[in-house]
Amino acid sequence: MNSAEILTDAFDRIRGVVHDAVDGLDEDALNHRLDPGANTIAWLVWHLTRVQDEHLAELQHTEALWTGRGWYERFALPIDRNATGYGDTPAEVPLISAPPELLIGYHDAVHAQTVRFLAALQDRDLDAVVDTNWDPPVTMGVRLVSVIADDLQHAGQAAFVRGILSRTSTGHTNPATAG
Repeated sequence: MNSAEILTDAFDRIRGVVHDAVDGLDEDALNHRLDPGANTIAWLVWHLTRVQDEHLAELQHTEALWTGRGWYERFALPIDRNATGYGDTPAEVPLISAPPELLIGYHDAVHAQTVRFLAALQDRDLDAVVDTNWDPPVTMGVRLVSVIADDLQHAGQAAFVRGILSRTSTGHTNPATAG
């Protein structure tokens, strides 16, 4: 197994957790907050996908799918088109609201773009410096691992929220189908 295959496996796992967290939920459940300061499943999935989209676009020297392929317009959110959720306050979290099909569609599009990029990646590419704003400078390999770590953390949080929802009487989920 080479580096590209390992990285692809990691992104495939993220996709699996995202699908498990979202599949079968309605928009109310996706936007339910466990408390007033908590992130929603919709926000978590949108944010992790936006971060992946932006970082992979930067590595490919292309425009993010969010702005370049019409996802911003499809979501029609009352946010800046370049927002990624980084630094969002509890008051901003509810602005991210979307039906499951839209969240999964965007995530799957970003995942497919990521897998295409990784398929062409050579091991030597991972040593290329992609960000000199850090000491030491960030390489492509480090950036990809950082995206994976962040995405897995947020996907796990979305799965946790789903688990809580499936065990409570919110009326938003069917415990028989909840993951």
